[in-house]
Order: sequence, then structure tokens, then C-alpha cells
Amino acid sequence: MTTTEVNLSPQPKYYLAQINIALMKAPLEDPIMAEFAEAIEGINALAEKSPGFIWRLKTSSGNATDIRAYPDPKMLVNVSVWQSIEQLKVYVYKSLHGDFFVRRRQWFEKYQGEHFAMWWIPVGHLPTVEEGKAKLEYLELHGNSPQSFTFAKPYPSPTD
Repeated sequence: MTTTEVNLSPQPKYYLAQINIALMKAPLEDPIMAEFAEAIEGINALAEKSPGFIWRLKTSSGNATDIRAYPDPKMLVNVSVWQSIEQLKVYVYKSLHGDFFVRRRQWFEKYQGEHFAMWWIPVGHLPTVEEGKAKLEYLELHGNSPQSFTFAKPYPSPTD
């Protein structure tokens, strides 16, 4: 682009937030969790390099495994922000993350409630764990809607 050209593509007004939770079969230090625990850093780095990635919840340790969002210490929470549903979907299912996702029952219990939700947030807003938990609860009570949805029935950005 030369100095006289103008970029006329509209800037996004909304990004996609997501929360997912998972109940580990054992604490991270347990041998049955070893492969998963060893992969966390690399999978997180892959997310951060993935097209469409904006932000993810993490502590000074570099991941979110220390965050206690639920009374059960084996419950993990992940919150992140992406540019689009499609870009998040590629990361979740078509990257190395997808290889771990298909084997999730090795490390995680089958959860009896909603464990994944997406929603649109204004650009610049960083979702909190409490906000994400509220979106999971909303999804549980009302099903897919513009307020909280899943890949099975996604809703477009409010600006679409």
C-alpha cells in the first residue's frame, strides 16, 4: 500500500470470546495427566500464534491451570478471544490442539453440563471468568442464542 492509498476495509467492532471447562480425572501432577500437562505450554503457544488469536486468560505461570473458578480443584477453565468463529474452529479442530481434543477422555471426565460457550464482545473488552461462567449458565438454561452459543448453532457478530 502506498502512502496515497487508503485502507477502506472496516475495522471489526466485535471479537469472539469463548470459555471451556473440563474436569480432570486426577490432579495435574498425577501420572495419568502427564501427557496433557507436558503439552499445555506448547498448545498455548500454538494458540497464540494461530490466525485470529487475540488474547487468552493466564496467570504469571503462563497458563490458566492455577485459576480456581469452581470449588473442585480438578476443574480447569480456559477463556480466550478470537477474531472469528472460523479461526477459533480451525485452531480447535484442525491444529495439534485437535489431536488432544479427540483424546480428551484420557484426561477428563464427561461433564454433565455445558462445558463450552461462545459470545460476541466489543473490541477492547477482556472477558472475565465470572462472565464466562454466566454464559455457560445462560446456555444451559436457554440453549443457543445470540447471548451464548456453540459451534453447533453459531450466531453472527452483531455487526454482520
